Amino acid sequence: MHAVVSRLGGESRPPFDGLNLSHGVGDDPAAVAANRKRVRQMTGGVHVYTRQNHGTSIRTITREAVDRGEAIQTNPAPADALISDVPGIRLLIQTADCQAVMLYEPQKRVVANIHCGWRGSVADIIGRTVLRMVDQFGCDPGQMTAAIGPSLGPCCAEFVNFENELPRQFWRFRVGAHHFDFWRISRHQLTTAGLADGNVHGPGMCTRCNPQLFFSYRSARETGRFAALIGMDMDINRTRQSEKE
Repeated sequence: MHAVVSRLGGESRPPFDGLNLSHGVGDDPAAVAANRKRVRQMTGGVHVYTRQNHGTSIRTITREAVDRGEAIQTNPAPADALISDVPGIRLLIQTADCQAVMLYEPQKRVVANIHCGWRGSVADIIGRTVLRMVDQFGCDPGQMTAAIGPSLGPCCAEFVNFENELPRQFWRFRVGAHHFDFWRISRHQLTTAGLADGNVHGPGMCTRCNPQLFFSYRSARETGRFAALIGMDMDINRTRQSEKE
């Protein structure tokens, strides 16, 4: 299963009003805890957050880490991508204009969730995460499906200093004088990593253009974070087969 949680509902007060899920933006910790509990009740499973820092660290959530309670630390290690093959885990990425890129490989039953802002795009954290799934779990990129969550669209992704911030290979994705289509950039990085173009699903919804539904840093600066999450439930058919064996 995968889902995107909007800012609607929740306990947070302005400027974080709604379902803010981040402890790192100055919101009341009790409100954030209540919001996270509400999301757990809606989606079930064990929710795993991470401290995102626009880097390239990738964290794998193993069965052993879950059993030891390390998967749900209140102060987790920094990472901008999460990978797991453990059923019942929900990998959450918090955003407010950046992309959450969710991946699923059905043969090996592995999921990943990537926090991908423009710095992550420059560092190709998408390609790095796909490669980690291949190296660690034997995943086949050709079997993967990807979903890009609501994020800054080409209408609002303005980079007036792009010549100093973005590599030249990104310039072909420029729209107008200073705007860039990072949805297309992510699609390009996913297909370059081996995914089929038809297996990449884009959001078509800009966070800055829809502040009533989503938090947007470019729109409000001081604001909350919504989340995209992905995880697997137990495969009942496989469980029954194992019981017969």
